[in-house]
Parts: sequence; C-alpha cells; structure tokens
Amino acid sequence: MSKILIRGAKVLGGEPQDVLIDGATIAEVGTGLSADGAEVVEAGGKVLLPGLVDLHTHLREPGREDSETVLTGTRAAASGGYTNVFAMANTFPVADTAGVVEQVWRLGRESGYCDVQPIGAVTVGLEGAKLAELGAMHESAAGVTVFSDDGKCVHDAVIMRRALEYVKAFDGVVAQHAQEPRLTEGAQMNEGVVSAELGLGGWPAVAEESVIARDVLLAEHVGSRVHICHLSTAGSVEIVRWAKSRGIDVTAEVTPHHLLLTDELVRSYNPVYKVNPPLRTERDVLALREALADGTIDIVATDHAPHPHEDKDCEWAAAAMGMVGLETALSVVQETMVETGLLDWAGVADRMSVKPARIGQATGHGRPVSAGEPANLTLVDTEYRGRVDPAGFASRSRNTPYEGRELPGRVTHTWLRGKATLVDGKLT
Repeated sequence: MSKILIRGAKVLGGEPQDVLIDGATIAEVGTGLSADGAEVVEAGGKVLLPGLVDLHTHLREPGREDSETVLTGTRAAASGGYTNVFAMANTFPVADTAGVVEQVWRLGRESGYCDVQPIGAVTVGLEGAKLAELGAMHESAAGVTVFSDDGKCVHDAVIMRRALEYVKAFDGVVAQHAQEPRLTEGAQMNEGVVSAELGLGGWPAVAEESVIARDVLLAEHVGSRVHICHLSTAGSVEIVRWAKSRGIDVTAEVTPHHLLLTDELVRSYNPVYKVNPPLRTERDVLALREALADGTIDIVATDHAPHPHEDKDCEWAAAAMGMVGLETALSVVQETMVETGLLDWAGVADRMSVKPARIGQATGHGRPVSAGEPANLTLVDTEYRGRVDPAGFASRSRNTPYEGRELPGRVTHTWLRGKATLVDGKLT
C-alpha cells in the first residue's frame, strides 16, 4: 500500500504537525517529515481528527432501500468524516437474528467506505414481548455488542431487566429509546406552549425521563451497562447526572439537531422538523450543550434517519419522523459547541470518536493520532462556511432541517485504514 504524508495539520486542533501514513497505519507524527514516493496532502492548518464514530445510524437495508442502502449510507458517512457507524435494527426484516446482522455486516465490508457494526434488536420484531437471539447475534461474524429496539421503547420492565442481565455476560450494552408509549399516544411534537398554540398533540418530557429513571435503576440492580439514545430534555440530563454520581454504568448520547433546533421551528408546519424525540425548548437545548461539555452526556450520535421524498413532503400529521444527519453532524457540533467555547477540538474528538468507539467496542476506531495506530482519520477545514445544499448529499434521502442554512466547517478528507474514501470533499 502507498504512503501518504499529511503536511501541516492541526492534530486535535493543536499546533501544525505532519502525519505519515504507511499502508493502514500511522507511521510517524512530527514536524518536517518526509518520505520518498509518498503522496503529499497539504493540510494548510486544517484540523485532523480520528475518524468519527456514529453509535446511532439508520441504514434502512434490508427492506427500505428506497430511503437508504448500506452503500449510500456509508458514502454519506465518509462524506461526513465517519469511519465507523453502528446500524440500527429497525429494518425489514428486523435485525433480530444472526442471519440478518451478518447480512448488514457483510454489506458494510463490501462498501469499502466505512466500517459497519450492526446493532441487534432487543426483542423479536421490535414487539417488546420476547427477547431476540442476543447471544447468537453476539457470537455471529458480526460480533454484535449493542442491542436496541430504537424506534420503539423496551417498555416492559421485566423484558428490560432480562436484556440487561443477558448482555452482561459478554459486556454488551442495551441502548434504550426512552419513550413511554402510553404517554405519547397521538403525540406530534414537544408538549408545551407551542404545541398548545398550534393544536398539535403534545409529547411530554416525562415520557422520556420516566423511562430513563427506571432503566438506570435496573442497570444498577443488575450491574449491567445501559445507554440512553437521543437524550433530549433538561430533566433527562439531571437523571443521568444523578445516576453517574451513584456509580451506575450509564452512558448517554445527544443528536446534533437537539443541540441546535427548537420546537419554535414547528410553527412552520414543515415536516422536515418532525423527529422522534421531538425538538424541545431553548432551555432544553442549553442544558444539553452544557451536559455534553461537562461529560454528563458522553457522545454525539446522529440518529441519521433517511426517508424518501413522499414520506416527508406531505401534511405534518402523516409525515414520517426523522432527519438525515451524517453529512452535517460535525458542522452543527462546531457551531453549537466549538464556536460557543464549550468544547475544543480535542473534546469534539472525544465525544464523536473516542467515547462512541469505546461504548460500542469498535476495534481500531477512536484511537489516538499517533504512531502505530490505525490510520482512520478525518481532515476538517474549520475556516469554511457555506450553505447546506442537500442536492449534493451522498445519502439517498434529502430530509435535512438545515437546507439553505449557513454552517461552519467542511470535511475535506477521510481515510479508512489508510485508504482515502474522501479527497478534497469528493468521494473516491
């Protein structure tokens, strides 16, 4: 394999350095490096990060290839600086058997743009009634370590306890979609002033917070790991903070859109803003940012949820919930966390690469940018500012809430084990 010399990159936002890649590995990091025959990439002060890791991606295949495929989703991931994504189980058929997770895993290997780690369903068919084949999925070629019924909540406390007990045997983790179904029947948006004025069914914060409170207590009782998907309220932050203070093994994620957007946008009745959990209030947004900064929330996860045009270009009540996010996540984090002074670039690397890789046990990802480590890297032009144009997305879907919005930062290069998947902003 060829050698690549990245010259003058700000590693984790620090002083400019040179990084030499030899094959699939980082050979050397320093200043004034040279290498005969190496391809030279002039970084010009761009920020170099470990390849990003997304613990919450919907790739839709098998079954909804009209929305996304593993190939198009991983191309979108590479465009956004990701080298590893975890694919959620709510496909058709559901990824609740070893056969289905192995299919997704093999499709990821064939794509070549990004490593794909399937997430297995907690319950058969996401129906919440019977545990799926957790052990078989873990023992499969896919080596599943994360299990989730995302899109639905594991609402039965007995089933949730059994799942936590089961995954403890191999240090797995249950990732909970915290939504009490009885409290959200007919809900269309966040319950509050805006929902009352618009006459839309309200989605109360307590529907999320009550499930999180129950599950951290179950995790403490069992001595197992629980991960909270797309945490969205100030109250949820306080529950997770309390649980961590007790030593409970809980981790949590926040999405880019919950760091930036509020329920005020729903006044437009534009279904692009319809998402699960719903956009919350400004108070919630500020609490989420502070919690990500202080470590109460561990990671940023995209919840990339592609939908075909017809599922979003309709009246609000009939529209599907979800937003695409892989290609804009880093820009939103730069705007909400870096440019506000809440995180530096080392902190971004921690929340978007190191910790998600650790939670999901993504071997070879989230590693330091240093000699001997796998060359999974992303180079970011942090000085760039531009308007989001979904026509240029690699994703098959275009349901972004940021269309026409100016955001900072642009990923220019992505390397997966030393192989360039994105060069000068274009997929290879």
